[in-house]
Amino acid sequence: MQQRFVKNLAFLLFLNLLIKPFWILGVDRAVQNQVGDVSYGFFLSMYSFSIVFFIILDLGITNYNNRNIAQNNQLLSKHFAGIATMKLFLGIAYSVVIFLIGVIIGYSNEQLSMLGWLVLNQFLLSFLLYLRSNISGLLLFKTDSLLSVLDRLLMIFICSILLWSGWVASPIKISWFVYAQVVSYFITTIVALYIVLKHTGKIKLSFNLPFSLMIIKKSLPYALLVLLMSLYNRLEPVLLERLLPGVNGLHQSGVYGRAFRLLDAGNNISLLFAVLLLPIFSTMLKRGESVTNLVKLSFTIIFTMSITVAMLAIAFSEPILGLLYPQQMNETFDFFTQRIIESSSVFRMLMGSFVAVSSTYIFGTLLTANGNLRQLNISAAIGVFLNVALNFILIPQFESFGASIASFSVQTLTAIIQFILAYKILNLRFSKIYWIKLIAFSIIISGSAFILLNVSIHWVFQISLGILLSILFVFALRLIDFKDVVIMMKEIMKNMKKQSADEANNLST
Repeated sequence: MQQRFVKNLAFLLFLNLLIKPFWILGVDRAVQNQVGDVSYGFFLSMYSFSIVFFIILDLGITNYNNRNIAQNNQLLSKHFAGIATMKLFLGIAYSVVIFLIGVIIGYSNEQLSMLGWLVLNQFLLSFLLYLRSNISGLLLFKTDSLLSVLDRLLMIFICSILLWSGWVASPIKISWFVYAQVVSYFITTIVALYIVLKHTGKIKLSFNLPFSLMIIKKSLPYALLVLLMSLYNRLEPVLLERLLPGVNGLHQSGVYGRAFRLLDAGNNISLLFAVLLLPIFSTMLKRGESVTNLVKLSFTIIFTMSITVAMLAIAFSEPILGLLYPQQMNETFDFFTQRIIESSSVFRMLMGSFVAVSSTYIFGTLLTANGNLRQLNISAAIGVFLNVALNFILIPQFESFGASIASFSVQTLTAIIQFILAYKILNLRFSKIYWIKLIAFSIIISGSAFILLNVSIHWVFQISLGILLSILFVFALRLIDFKDVVIMMKEIMKNMKKQSADEANNLST
């Protein structure tokens, strides 16, 4: 059973690391290059607005259902109809909230039309995640892993035809991009529904108010946290479009999207730490074991990785963006250079926040595992207030660069707050020599990144050399010891063994 769990985990990670980076850096990037910053900025502002309130579609139901079905497979048929009906009502509530706010803030008919398609997308995605929670709860891990990337695979297939096949006479339009998402989510949802219905048989939709209220009550603190974090993570494109006049707002939203794309790709890697560490932290805290060593090791790994990526990205921002967003047809070299310089300033600021964002996947996950949702909600609320205030001050004067400053400030502040909370609540203790080594590593890598700019080799080899130097200094400063890695792996395997035993018990019942 343990071997089965490890294989399925590896399969899931392989699929996601193979498909999602290609989607973000390949297809999504190519779409923006073809449609231009204004059209993509129009889409991004609407998409960010729709995702801010995504939690209304879920309210923690997916997480609750996953645990419940995994422990009680026999409840799938009993609960599916009630929860599916509840999801439909939440979809209606989400639509009403989204369109009401959209009208209040003055969205045009064109924007509301785009928002309608995006609302449909978000509803299909939410229902798909719920269906997948049933499938994973039934321990159909490979099926769930395939479903986790099927929508992206379909989007890649459709968009590749639109972008590169030569079968479509005109360049891709941003509306086609959205329609491709609708088709992909719809097909994947139908496939997932078919799989679930094979285990539930025929169902009849019904609504159980006490049951729905019970789920909402249990998940409300988590739902509030997700809502607040969505607000300060996704508001910038919306505020850029709203606070800047006319086409410039859409253009600046598109510029922000160019710079944000690589940060988003990096966050997908850092997120794996949270996925892996949450059950481990939860198990150790439940047993009353000290988490200091594991927190220290995981933080060291993610900090050294993120600061290396951040500093190299900052130092080589212009060649990186020039590679991702090359000179377009009918675009003069001067305009191309100006576009890259404009995007680079935003990119450098956003990548500067990568260290803070990555750190929250350690300390935020630790606080979540310890049940400190109240403290996390307060810190997230502070982040939302600061984000809105800074954006209203900075965007009118500095446009997308001002939004990146606001994002950097908020991400850094919330990371510091979460670290202090975790340090005090969990009684973490890191030695002074450890902090000195961490500071020394940061200075060395920062200096090395800019020194490498003057080395007479291609910039790709300069970055590669920077990564090798980072690995060398990590071990030279003894920030990471092989013994600590072995200890971490033992904890991971111990947690896997426990989950495998739980799976075996579920299967036997």
